[in-house]
Amino acid sequence: MESAKQIWETALGELQIQVSKANYTTWLKNSQGISYQENVFVVGVPSAFVAEWLTKSLHSLVSKTLAQIIGGDVDVQFTVHNQNQLTNGSLAYANQPDGGISTKAKIDRFNPKYTFANFIVGDCNRLAYAATIEVAENPGHSYNPLFIYSSTGQGKTHLLHAIGHRAISNGLKVAYTSAEQFTNEFVLAIKQGQVEDFRARLRTVHIFLFDDIQFISDKKQTQQCFLQTFNDLYNNNRQIIITADRPPKDMALLSNKLKSRLEWGLVTPIQPPDFESRLSILRAKAKETMITITDEVLQLLAKQIRENVRQLEGALIYLTARTKLTGMELTLQTVNKLLTSTADKQGSEVIMQVVADYFNLTVEELTGKRRDRKTALARQIVMYLMREEDNCSFAEIGKGLGNRNHATIVHGYEKIAAEMSVNSKLYHQILGIKGKIDLSKASREKY
Repeated sequence: MESAKQIWETALGELQIQVSKANYTTWLKNSQGISYQENVFVVGVPSAFVAEWLTKSLHSLVSKTLAQIIGGDVDVQFTVHNQNQLTNGSLAYANQPDGGISTKAKIDRFNPKYTFANFIVGDCNRLAYAATIEVAENPGHSYNPLFIYSSTGQGKTHLLHAIGHRAISNGLKVAYTSAEQFTNEFVLAIKQGQVEDFRARLRTVHIFLFDDIQFISDKKQTQQCFLQTFNDLYNNNRQIIITADRPPKDMALLSNKLKSRLEWGLVTPIQPPDFESRLSILRAKAKETMITITDEVLQLLAKQIRENVRQLEGALIYLTARTKLTGMELTLQTVNKLLTSTADKQGSEVIMQVVADYFNLTVEELTGKRRDRKTALARQIVMYLMREEDNCSFAEIGKGLGNRNHATIVHGYEKIAAEMSVNSKLYHQILGIKGKIDLSKASREKY
């Protein structure tokens, strides 16, 4: 029989795709399987507060997940377990706002596809690219802090992960966190009376990577904690790299003090990719798929999909999936046919139809009362895409999906948004779906 530790690691893999990213990082990631005897499974957690929350909120889900893995009924008990007793390696540096400082032992914290080697450089991002290489090689000496901003899907997170990979290869300690994760860890530290410990843990890193700072704009206490952390790191000559969707001066709710700090170093934008950059990205991605796609087809896509890199990737994934599934050759004629196949549909209708087709469902089933796993997942993906792609309000989404209530829509949206970063299968499913949606939008513009 597998050890309790191995069983729990398997369970964590399952739980990671069943709960939100924030809940997983805050409540589950720092846990460990302690023992399994007489159908009682003991899980070690860092504090009584965490044990109490898991018992009240996730006991049923955890029990069900363990029962499926073990093959029989199991009772779960959460107990405080001294973090110093945890084996070094698997949970090394676990108490960080990102769930773990990335060291050589934890290099998988960063996406292996997001490296400097496969980042496509063009006029739109050349300065940001050069600056990130400089701070990765010589942290704390130039451009501190480095602030990168752009609209979504332009490569900010790619560059953060690339810095992480490069710094780790140079033997440096790196902490990576999103604004959401930082906030969740800070709130937990307040409840546990461990705010100073929370800040102190970050002082040991050489490079601090902070993604999407705009999300703490309306959180005064979190801003204050971040400002103190910033000052600690800066005064100790630690490198700070921050990303956002706009420059500091345009964040009205950020404190003036924090805006000033963010502008101390280099503030650089990443612009939407120009045609040559889009074409280079498509060529590189096409090479990865190992499917022959003519340059004429790639040029057609590069001309018609202009917004961001993710849309380009999504369109290419959709087209290559069609090639694999149908054996259809990707010619200008077939791509144009795909472009026009949904041209008569608009906005949310396109999203629902594309998702329904992808899961072999009807739109009526999506908006109806079916609650099986496949339909529920498809419905939540629609919620996410209507919000992200069509900028619909939660009320509009609920109305379009059969008059569902606000709480259901918010839960579905947040669940998919959280899981996309930890579930690669779901991430690529949604990229493929977005690809078809983007092709439809491009078609409407053309025709």
